[in-house]
Amino acid sequence: MDVLKGKKIILGVTGSIAAYKIAYLCSSLRKRGADTTVIMTKNALNFINPITFETLTGNKCLLDTFDRNFEYDVEHVELAKNADVFLTAPASANVMAKAACGIADDMLTTTLLACTCPKLFAPAMNTRMYLNPVTQDNILKLEHYGCRVIRPATGYLACGDTGEGKMPEPDELLEHIEYALTPKDMEGLRVLVTAGATRERMDPVRFITNNSTGKMGIALARAAYLRGAEVTLVYAGISVPLPLGPVAVKAESAAGMAEEVKNLSADRDIIIKAAAVADYTPSVVHDEKVKKKDGDLGIPLKRTEDILKWLGENRREGQFLCGFSMETENVLENSKEKLHKKNVDMIIANSLRVEGAGFGTDTNVVTVITKDAAKEFPIMSKKDVADEIFSEILRARD
Repeated sequence: MDVLKGKKIILGVTGSIAAYKIAYLCSSLRKRGADTTVIMTKNALNFINPITFETLTGNKCLLDTFDRNFEYDVEHVELAKNADVFLTAPASANVMAKAACGIADDMLTTTLLACTCPKLFAPAMNTRMYLNPVTQDNILKLEHYGCRVIRPATGYLACGDTGEGKMPEPDELLEHIEYALTPKDMEGLRVLVTAGATRERMDPVRFITNNSTGKMGIALARAAYLRGAEVTLVYAGISVPLPLGPVAVKAESAAGMAEEVKNLSADRDIIIKAAAVADYTPSVVHDEKVKKKDGDLGIPLKRTEDILKWLGENRREGQFLCGFSMETENVLENSKEKLHKKNVDMIIANSLRVEGAGFGTDTNVVTVITKDAAKEFPIMSKKDVADEIFSEILRARD
């Protein structure tokens, strides 16, 4: 189930050119079933019309603390009481300073002070304003009081400067809201996930690879992070953006991935090998491009190291190991054999022949196999599959 569905989100919009981006965020929240209310400062009215937010959220946009036409008896208190998350974005230096000092002189800051839900701030301002020691002190004070301040992006700013102070894009803000709402049932666990298709080079131009896009591995890393785990993602070739939160380590080849996994594995509580690692790699890697010749070209190959098997042979007590098994025939039989042969706790099996499963799709159809059972799941988004996998892992660890 989508963690945003039915949740009450307050968005505080202050006077910044980045205010227009919040319209996209409102639209995304509504599509995912959230009930969103926007509160604007008077300065924000100079950048975007409140009718835009009212149209996109279906709720009245709030401006005045003492609006007599507002539906609640005590506006700021009642609204704050029901909120699940309060995100101030864009957050000006002025509003963050007031919030840090408990000043409540308009609808936004009054409601903010009355809120007990998670409070997030996405600063947007000139670089020098952001880096000013006073602003940095206010950020530390907000964090001391339990607020989450999202680090701004670096880039070209509306004032013409280039540097820190750019508000993150709406999709990133959405992930921060989702993080704040997700129960942290994996807090304290250290998770290692591999993702993507390795590239086995034969010369500076060509390589051998496969059709994996990394979507499933990325979804797993993201799900573990949202649920509170400390996550490291070792990735090869991927065609989707890296998730926010997890530490990401690039490993292009099978050998590179094996090295990174070995270096990181010892202190991990859960390891999921979702990467599509090449079984073979060229025996010789040429320094120069191999020229086209008449006739066929033979490429001698050698076996790559089996990373999952190494993990099974070198596991520490209490460590949970999970691998993936992509098959085209005899899915259950081959996957169960893999489970025992490689000494792992769980195999996620799927078939390339099943519609909605396989490489490059946004959905998957999996069977979770353990030593005692095989549990089939219907077609789901890879996001939901990732959550189901971790729920099964947590049950198996108990």
